[in-house]
Amino acid sequence: MGKVIAVANQKGGVGKTTTSVNLAASLAATEHCTLMIDMDPQANGSSGLGIDPRTVPISVYEVLAGVTPLEETIQHTAMPFLDLVPSHINLVGAEIEMIDMPEREQVLKKAIKMARHHYDFVVIDCPPSLGLLTLNALTASDSVVIPVQAEYFALEGLGQLLNTIKIVRRHLNPDLEIEGVLMTMYDPRLRLATQVASEVRRYFGDKVFNTIVHRNVRVAEAPSFGKPVLLYDVVSTGAKNYMALAREVIRNSVRFLSENAAAEAPPAPEPAGSGNGHTTALHAAPKSAPQPTPQSSPPPTAPPDAVSAEAGHVLVPSRVNESLAEPDNHANMLDPPGLTDPRTHYEPV
Repeated sequence: MGKVIAVANQKGGVGKTTTSVNLAASLAATEHCTLMIDMDPQANGSSGLGIDPRTVPISVYEVLAGVTPLEETIQHTAMPFLDLVPSHINLVGAEIEMIDMPEREQVLKKAIKMARHHYDFVVIDCPPSLGLLTLNALTASDSVVIPVQAEYFALEGLGQLLNTIKIVRRHLNPDLEIEGVLMTMYDPRLRLATQVASEVRRYFGDKVFNTIVHRNVRVAEAPSFGKPVLLYDVVSTGAKNYMALAREVIRNSVRFLSENAAAEAPPAPEPAGSGNGHTTALHAAPKSAPQPTPQSSPPPTAPPDAVSAEAGHVLVPSRVNESLAEPDNHANMLDPPGLTDPRTHYEPV
């Protein structure tokens, strides 16, 4: 079975759809069979992969309504190894229509059960809310990627999202893990961006991806051509960032994919030289994934769910004690950012 990864954050404009499209494309570029499911009624993820949501005959809406199997909604994209389940504006009313459904939080999980056997990765683009659509995505997923924009307001919603993840773990999906926190739209010239990144790493530790997605005009231009940035400009900074992110995800998933492949393998292996001479991409070891090496550093002292335990302890910059005037060196970046600046007073949310 493939790994299902939700890309979620209830705050809008943090790069969820951009991350979903380009992460899925980068995973496909490594020859891992990848399926992207667009769960956002705005359908930007669908148009970002070159599929016009106004022309698709059936979409994920029909899947959630229970009238069409998910396999019949899959669209091929211009990129090899990458397929798409498109969204539609009708998805706006799906949450209301699903209210009376039995086990309404499990609809997507049941729908993708068969598709998981045909793909190495399934990436779900969630809407900017914590409603029933996002709840379905989290219930169906093995892990969640949390994009965080390097700005003040991006930190304020993290506690609420992590509380939702804890509730999903407790009642719906105990196996849900934090794949990682991803810093997006990062501009190293801005002191605030550096401070936000520092705070995120302080409180989430090794759950923060090493990859940082920098602000890049090519990433912004690519959707207007219906392409992921990897096809639009492969040498751009954005393309390199998302390829690095895909490599991190693959490294994190080596054990998951190998354990599932072993569970599905027949009990008695065939003798050497027999068989048809090929295996599926799901059962084969990922071509681009390096083998895990022993870690020389001591094991972390925090529990596995340390990230969710921080739900009520995310610290954000306080605007109460800000000075009325900023020094000139804050604007022109002559001095390196630091946590001793008078502006940088931190307090619990």
